[in-house]
Amino acid sequence: MTFDKIISDGRLWAVRYDNDKDNALQNVMSQWSDAYWLADFFTQNFDDLITYFKITNIEDAIYQTMEDRDELSCIIMDISPEADIDNFFRPLENERTSEMLLGKEKGRLHRRSWLRLYAIKISVGIYIVTGGAIKLTHTMQERKHTLHELEKMEKVRNFLIREHVFDEDSFIDYQKEIVL
Repeated sequence: MTFDKIISDGRLWAVRYDNDKDNALQNVMSQWSDAYWLADFFTQNFDDLITYFKITNIEDAIYQTMEDRDELSCIIMDISPEADIDNFFRPLENERTSEMLLGKEKGRLHRRSWLRLYAIKISVGIYIVTGGAIKLTHTMQERKHTLHELEKMEKVRNFLIREHVFDEDSFIDYQKEIVL
């Protein structure tokens, strides 16, 4: 497992899982722009699409996903040094009110978007994207693909703990060690 810097100031990173050609952010953005992948996904999850979002046309769901993906991409790629990235990522657990060590976080465009980016918070304003999903249900535990995202977050969190990464300084030290 390695980490790719997404924005040059080092506030946003993405995990590159072993044997993956691209990092987690590139993988999810690619899926969300692939009409065939999206058609298959929405066909398999059609009942959730209707139940939670009242959408009965898969083409509409594909279009909305691609629109949200483009907007999300613009936000991520245009994060300026003065932008507050903490406004995008929020605690994964809605009831969490305090900071936690290597907290699990979610990012989304707006309340009606089903696109989610998942990340580990290294410290204030510094995140590692672990993956993303189209979340059509109330909880992540309800579907395999979102449950898999929870597992990936835990895998990355455990890896960081094993490598003694607990904050920004220890993450920078870790990055320097793997270069040597």
